[in-house]
Amino acid sequence: MNKTIKTLLCLGILLASASFAPLRAQDGTLVDGVAAVVGRNIIKYSDIERSYAQMRMKVGVDNEFSNRCALLENLILAQLLVHKGEVDSVEVTDDEVDQYVQYYLKNDLRQYGSKEGLHDATGFTYDELKEQYDRMIRSNLLSRRVEYQLTESVRITPAEVADFFSTLPADSLPMMPERYELSEIAIQPAIAEAERDRVRAELAALRERVLKGEKFSMLATLYSQDPGSAKKGGELGFFSRGDMVGEFESAAFALKPGEVSPIIETQFGFHIIQLIERRGNSLNARHILIVPQVSREDLLRARIKLDSLAAEINAGRITFEEAARQHSTASNAKQGGFVTNPADGSNRFDANALKELYPGAGIEALGEGQITSASPMKTEDNRDAYRIVRVNKKYPAHKANLTDDYDNIYNAALSAAKQKKLAEWARKQMQNTYIRLSDEYKDCVFENLKP
Repeated sequence: MNKTIKTLLCLGILLASASFAPLRAQDGTLVDGVAAVVGRNIIKYSDIERSYAQMRMKVGVDNEFSNRCALLENLILAQLLVHKGEVDSVEVTDDEVDQYVQYYLKNDLRQYGSKEGLHDATGFTYDELKEQYDRMIRSNLLSRRVEYQLTESVRITPAEVADFFSTLPADSLPMMPERYELSEIAIQPAIAEAERDRVRAELAALRERVLKGEKFSMLATLYSQDPGSAKKGGELGFFSRGDMVGEFESAAFALKPGEVSPIIETQFGFHIIQLIERRGNSLNARHILIVPQVSREDLLRARIKLDSLAAEINAGRITFEEAARQHSTASNAKQGGFVTNPADGSNRFDANALKELYPGAGIEALGEGQITSASPMKTEDNRDAYRIVRVNKKYPAHKANLTDDYDNIYNAALSAAKQKKLAEWARKQMQNTYIRLSDEYKDCVFENLKP
């Protein structure tokens, strides 16, 4: 008996019989099958292949078998967590699962246009895909919940962070790109009441046309300013409570099928809504969105004011932080305009983040303490505004070190400590959990799930 199989047996893993083999088409193409059983749950070949395809999209891979084994190891760990959650009766409600299911199905329908288009693109019917999403999301939520319970108490000290860093081979330390700490002042002009009245009148006229018999979908295609739904006749796809902003949701859930809402206002503009179908706790609806516009004159005034503020700051007559607190309409005004990177919660931005969040602002060309000229931007609710940005500090490209990159190293060390605790827990669980591997994967050597 080879060493790998002995290792698996001592972990309590029973190898599969011939009936455990994958299902293949006549041309040898993998259709599906059970790759592993963990407790009462299964891991399908399609689960591994889906993860493998995602891996290939993100990074290059040169060893198909070892990479698939690593993915299977992750899936076994996830199913061990699910098994514990089921044994311990950790709660995952149908409502929270359904919210995620409807979110993904809605995005799929938007992408592929219809249930028929969805089937053509994925090979699954709408109901089959819904069932798959339900199974995957339920398992994912359960495993995450149990993982959090097992690792929430893990803490590490600065000395442990330093010890972790010292174990990293010098030639494996990553090069950290040039990064920037930033502050900003943004001014979003208020919408004039005359403009708001104009939009209400336009929507009122469209609503009247629907009530007189014109098709809502046709008018949505012609007039709605929601680019995602207008080309589909305003149809949003199914959504549940919590998916939409409050005002929109309240109006939609108050409708009967075919009924048209009064004009409602949200942070995105003014809407009228028509309910298409109610299915349990979910709705499918159409809407027409008209967005009131800031006048060119008000935008010009905002730009001139920001450039004037920059001159005042550069002259030392007011600090950037004071100007932000007094004049910025952004949510970070009270923090003196200090900007947090939404991608990772840190206070630093690399060049790629700048291109995405501050296109055309010219930040890369600035030195520390310098301020951009006023540049146009879109707010979180897609409104026109202007902003100026100051480079508080620049960190040149360098090899990772404890002084400049402590937060990154701390997060990596904490993650490693949590993974170590999970692996220790998993190895103990495997001795008392029924696990089977198919012949396709019996020779896998796992990195963490080993004695």
